[in-house]
Amino acid sequence: MTRERYAALAGLLPQGRVLLDESMARHTSFRVGGPADALAYPGNAAEVAAVVLWCAQRDIPWIVIGNGTNLLVRDGGIRGVVLKLSERMHGIAVERNRLTAQAGASLPATARAALAASLTGLEFASGIPGSVGGAVVMNAGAYGGAMEQVVRRVEVMAPDGDVRWLDGPEMRFGYRHSRCAEERLTVLTAEMELEAGDTDLIGARMSELAAQRREKQPLNLPSAGSTFKRPEGHFAGKLIEEAGMKGERVGGAQVSELHAGFIVNLGGATATDILSLMERVAGTVERRTGVRMEPEVRILGEDL
Repeated sequence: MTRERYAALAGLLPQGRVLLDESMARHTSFRVGGPADALAYPGNAAEVAAVVLWCAQRDIPWIVIGNGTNLLVRDGGIRGVVLKLSERMHGIAVERNRLTAQAGASLPATARAALAASLTGLEFASGIPGSVGGAVVMNAGAYGGAMEQVVRRVEVMAPDGDVRWLDGPEMRFGYRHSRCAEERLTVLTAEMELEAGDTDLIGARMSELAAQRREKQPLNLPSAGSTFKRPEGHFAGKLIEEAGMKGERVGGAQVSELHAGFIVNLGGATATDILSLMERVAGTVERRTGVRMEPEVRILGEDL
C-alpha cells in the first residue's frame, strides 16, 4: 500500500488524527514493534464506523487497540489501519450505581471514578494498566475480581458498522475470553453495575492491592503484564520458575527476576527477542511438566 492511498483516510477525521508509518513501539507498553501503515484516533462511534467501512470498501485490514498494554507487535509492523480508542474515546460517567465508560477509558481511571462515587466492585481493576474496551474483550481480572462480575451491558460495533447493545450473559464471558473475540465485535462503551460502599474501605482496598503489585510485579520495566494465561490447575509464574526459567534472557528480553509470569524489556529488546523467549519458556515448561502454555499477550503484525 502506498502512503498516498492511506493519506486519503485523513479526510475522514479532523486534522492530525491519522498518522502514517507510525511506530507501534510508541503505542505499546512493551515499547517494541514496527510501524503501522496508518494509525487513526477516532473520537466517537460514528468515526469508528467511518474508518472501518472505509477499510472494508478497499479491502484494507484494520484492528482496534486501547492503551496497548496487552499487545506485542512484531518488528515488521502492522499492515493496514490501527484504530486507537484511548486517545479520545475515554469518557466516564456515573449515575447512581451505574458507571458508564467509553472503550478507551483506562481501568485505573474508571476504578477511581467508582471510588469518588463511593461505589464498590471495581477495586480489582484499579491497578490493571489497560483500557475498558480491552478489559471487556478479554474479561480481564485480578485478585478474585473480573469484568464479567460488574458488566451489565456493552455497546459493540460489528465489522459491517452495525452498532447494538449486548447484556452481560450475551457477552459469553469466559476465562480471558468474550464473544467479542469470536465475532470481531468492537467495544464502544461498557455499562457497569456496582454497589454502594464505604469510600474509606474502597480506597483502603485499592491501596492494599497497589502495594501488593509494587511488591510482586516488575512495574519499573516495560512489559505487557502476565505473558501467559493461567493453565488450568496451575499458576504460570510458578511453572516457569520451577522450570528454572526465572531470569532467562534473549537479547534485551528477560523473564522477570521478580515475577516469572512477566517477560520484561530490559532496554533495546525487539519483538523477536520477546517471541523467542516466550517460545523457549513455553517449550521448557511443556517438556518438564507436560503443561502447554498459551500466550495471554495479544500478538499482532508481521516479522521483518
